[in-house]
Amino acid sequence: MTTTVLLETERLVLRPFQPSDLVAVLGYYSLPDIQRYLDWKARDHSEAKSAFAAMRKQTRLTRPGDVVTLAVNRRVDQSTIGHVSLRWTDATAAQGEIRFAIAPAFRRQGFAREALGALLDFAFDTMSLHRVFAVTAGDNAASSLLLRSLGLRLEAHYREHALFMGEWDTELHFAILDREWRRLRGTMSASAANKVA
Repeated sequence: MTTTVLLETERLVLRPFQPSDLVAVLGYYSLPDIQRYLDWKARDHSEAKSAFAAMRKQTRLTRPGDVVTLAVNRRVDQSTIGHVSLRWTDATAAQGEIRFAIAPAFRRQGFAREALGALLDFAFDTMSLHRVFAVTAGDNAASSLLLRSLGLRLEAHYREHALFMGEWDTELHFAILDREWRRLRGTMSASAANKVA
């Protein structure tokens, strides 16, 4: 349905991973506060490299089940500071799931919000999805705050629904519809125009 994805924002370029990104990804991917929320576990260097190799192959969305994963690069110095992904979960219902990871040194600077905003634009405008959702751990307050700031609403709170690394896991499910995103984007654009004027 789509070719290789390249997205650009004011401060960022979102593109498929390149071999040269490996060192940067290894620098944040295996950190405990990132690993605890990822699907692909990296208990050592070898597993982190395997996860990186798998993400490098996720460059196109051609059928439900496909995932596109993009390196988040700062324009100012071309450094890779994290990644975002969109999984096309259902063609009939036009659904997708977003995920993200940002290196700790680059948090609280608006990079994740900027990158996910571009990814949501892509999901709704290019992929014509109807609904995009995100799942985060109940104790991940920063992710919940980020998703809410993007306009996603909390749809479900699953308490102690599964055992994860020997502890009961709590999940929060957020989502936003295409018309809600477009309305929010219009409001953001109007607000930005008012600040300039």
